[in-house]
Parts: sequence; C-alpha cells; structure tokens
Amino acid sequence: MIGGLGMWELLIILVIVLVIFGANKLPEIGGGMGRAIRNFRKATSEPEEIDVSAKKKPEEKSTDKDD
Repeated sequence: MIGGLGMWELLIILVIVLVIFGANKLPEIGGGMGRAIRNFRKATSEPEEIDVSAKKKPEEKSTDKDD
C-alpha cells in the first residue's frame, strides 16, 4: 500500500493514464516530471541568494534647459 492506495487503485490509475495519453506520450510525461522534481529539490536545497551590494539609483537626466 502506497500512501493509502492499494495495488488495484494504482493499476486502474495507470490504465486511465495510458488510455488518455497513449503509450508514446508516457516517456515524455515521465521525463518532464523527473526534471520538475529534480529542479524542485535543487531549489529547496540551495541557500537563498541575498544581494548585499549597495544599489545605485539610476542617474536622473536634467530636464532644465539653459537656452
């Protein structure tokens, strides 16, 4: 039993997914889910990047005309 789901429930879910997406699309879906999980783990394990450098204000252009 995985997370409250028995063998029959998992089998039914797998058959439904197979019917909806088809056998050719399943490897792409699995690969995408694997990349998403890997990116999520990487993002949660990295420390937050904090910018401690002083931020400069953009120089304002003078609108005064000296004509």
